[in-house]
Amino acid sequence: MIVVYLLTALALILFMTEIVPVDVAAILIMVLLVVLEPWTQVTPAQGLSGFANPATLTILAMFILSEGVRRTGLLRRLGRAVARLTGTSEGKQIAATIGMAGSTAGFVNNTPIVAMLIPVVTDLAERTGTSVSKLLIPLSYAAMLGGMLTVLGTSSSLVASDLTDQLLDRGPIGMFEFTALGGLVLLTGSVYLLTLGRVLLPERVKPGGTLIDRFELADYMSELVVTEDSSLVDTTARDAFAEGDEDVLIWQIIRDGRVLPGPYAHRRFRVGDVLRVRADRDTLMEFVERRRLEFAAESPSEAEGTDTEAPSEQLVEVVVLPNAALTGESLASVRFRQRYDATVLAVRRSGRLQNRALSSLRLRGGDTLLVQATEEAVRQLSTNRNFVVTQEIAPPEFRTGKTPVALGIVVAVVLLAAVDLLPIAITALGGMVAMVLTGCLQPSEIYDAVDWNVIFLLAGIIPLGLALDQTGGAAYLASIIVPLADLVPMVLFAALFYLLTAVITEFITNLGSVVLMLPVAIDVALQTGADPFAFVLLVVFSASDSLMTPVGYQTNLMVFNQGGYQFVDFLRVGVPLQLLLAGVTAVGIAIGWGY
Repeated sequence: MIVVYLLTALALILFMTEIVPVDVAAILIMVLLVVLEPWTQVTPAQGLSGFANPATLTILAMFILSEGVRRTGLLRRLGRAVARLTGTSEGKQIAATIGMAGSTAGFVNNTPIVAMLIPVVTDLAERTGTSVSKLLIPLSYAAMLGGMLTVLGTSSSLVASDLTDQLLDRGPIGMFEFTALGGLVLLTGSVYLLTLGRVLLPERVKPGGTLIDRFELADYMSELVVTEDSSLVDTTARDAFAEGDEDVLIWQIIRDGRVLPGPYAHRRFRVGDVLRVRADRDTLMEFVERRRLEFAAESPSEAEGTDTEAPSEQLVEVVVLPNAALTGESLASVRFRQRYDATVLAVRRSGRLQNRALSSLRLRGGDTLLVQATEEAVRQLSTNRNFVVTQEIAPPEFRTGKTPVALGIVVAVVLLAAVDLLPIAITALGGMVAMVLTGCLQPSEIYDAVDWNVIFLLAGIIPLGLALDQTGGAAYLASIIVPLADLVPMVLFAALFYLLTAVITEFITNLGSVVLMLPVAIDVALQTGADPFAFVLLVVFSASDSLMTPVGYQTNLMVFNQGGYQFVDFLRVGVPLQLLLAGVTAVGIAIGWGY
């Protein structure tokens, strides 16, 4: 038991510090559990069982089903239709955002829902003069709360369903078994966000500002003239800037009073070209001296009237998705400019702007990049699963004609599982195959649709939950908590257990929280004489609604920088809501199931 506790502590430390990626950490813990079998009681077969676990396979299939729906462009069309009905009313916009995200998250994974709706909500805010900060937290929260309408809504509920079957031998959780409670939670959250939450929501991003203003780039923009003796003459941007000038970014090239169309990688510089560049002062002065350039006579703002020869590159905001393949890599190491034919001018991270040494900046999930790119490059970025382009883009590959087919497949998956005709894992895998056979997805798109970090995290962490149960570790932790039940009413005890799980979830992943806390919850219930399934529901709902920090759940991280939020904003809005939901969930379980 002590060895299992040490491994659990190691897992928590690795998850919180992210010294290594969380999925790698989970696999490490799995290997150690098997290697230390005499003390952990985890056999090689049990250690590898996470890869064949029905929850793991179901989540994998749900990623692909969600991608099939995304490829039809359904949510964006729905979002634009709803946006037309809201007008300029901020309250109606918040209500529409909650309605779109909350109603769909129970049937399609909530992470792609938020990714699809960020451009819709951002465009709505810009067109109506509403601060996008007022809409993005409600979007993330509603997607989390709506995910509790069915077992399919969140990966944590799917994991809990399978673990409940193993630990309680009652069968998996039914498709709509907690839908009534999920509806109550979603309704409570919606009312809160439209009343007190609306007052607490900040207005970090002022409506009407340009992207240059939002990223505070005016002080970093300069105009330089290519002189006759400049080393840039008759060289291309690709050749010239491969020699150590990665932190000097060309924004525009003006020739004979006209802005030349990008991209500029293969365009040769001429004497008299005016280069609009982005660089900090020290880098700029060194660049001017080394390349023998001169500062232009007028400032960038005074040259705004120049004509364009052809459609030029545009500025867009791009969010790096959590667990993207390029997280941890620098812009230089992934050759961002060459790979995506786009230039990063600035980065917003954790509410702060990064304007210096961008080429060596290592990307993180949730980073918001100010990118300059051609229209075609922006379209390609919008379909890349590493990013979310926050402006409304309508990629031509949206398969709008397949919308009824994709929806029909999702409905069939839900209904077949709901009537217990087939296990959820089988119906979900069947739906995945149907998406390909009907042309909603191409075979090559399947593997890119899966968030493999989540799959490996889940496969690696499931054996740790089994070890806690088999060695008596969970029962011992439960014995420490149980005495509190003698001092307070059971409903209050349940609410406090909910909050304990919620706090743990903020520091580790929601999947890790479910795996670690579910065995403990069952033992707490058994030792207090309560219904174990009631405490299972406490863990499921608490772990699925990570509301108090921007890092507790990936949808929060996705909207963090885009909304210009600060860490304290999630505390101010999320803590009261989490306290409210703790009470509502505890009372709802008492009414529906009893303790």
